[in-house]
Amino acid sequence: MSDTLTWLNAHWDKVISLSLQHLYLALIPVLIGLVVAIPLGWVATRSRVLRNIFFYVFGFLYSIPSLALLIVIPVILGTKVLDPLNLMIPLTIYSIALLVRSVVDALEAVPWHVRAAATAMGFRSLHRFFAVDLPMSVPVLIAGLRVAAVSSISLVSVGALIGLSGLGDLFTDGEQLSFIGEIVVGVIASLVLAVIVDAALVLIGRVTTPWTRVGG
Repeated sequence: MSDTLTWLNAHWDKVISLSLQHLYLALIPVLIGLVVAIPLGWVATRSRVLRNIFFYVFGFLYSIPSLALLIVIPVILGTKVLDPLNLMIPLTIYSIALLVRSVVDALEAVPWHVRAAATAMGFRSLHRFFAVDLPMSVPVLIAGLRVAAVSSISLVSVGALIGLSGLGDLFTDGEQLSFIGEIVVGVIASLVLAVIVDAALVLIGRVTTPWTRVGG
C-alpha cells in the first residue's frame, strides 16, 4: 500500500492527464449517441416495424466485442492505428444501441393525458415532441444516459490495448512493470470518474425536472 501511495504522489500529473483524456474519449461518443438516438427513438415510437428493426440491429451491434470493433474500424475507415476515432466510433455505436431503447421507454413514459392536453391546445406532432414529450421524458432518459456513460467510461480502458491514452495505460504499464499499485490506481481512478459523471447526470436530471420534486 505504501508503494502505491508513493507512486501516486510522484505521478499525480500523469493520473490527472490520463483521467481527462479518458473522460474525453468516453463522453464525446455518449453525447453523439444521444443526439442520434433521440430522433431514432422518436421514429421508433411511431412505427412498431421500425422499432423492432432498430432494436434488433442495435442489439446485434451491442453484442459485438469491443476489441473486434477496434480491429475492424481502422480497416474499414483506413485510419491510423492510434487514431482516437478507432475507439470513439465503437463507443458511439454502443451508446446509440443503449440509448435508442432508453429514448423509446422515456417517450412512452410520458402520461397520455399530458399528450392529449397538448394536442387539444393545438400542438402539432413535432412541436409537441420538443415542447412537451422530450422535456417530460427527461427523468427516464437520464437513467438510460447514466448507464451509457458509465459503460463508456469502463470500455475506454480497452483502448490501451491499441495504444490509445486513457486510464487503461495504467493497467498495461503496471502489467509490464509487474507493479500492482499502478493497476490499483487505474481501477480506483476509473471508478471515481464513473461516480463523478453519474452524480453529475443525476444533478442535471434534478435541475432540469423541477416538477418531479413538487410532490415532495
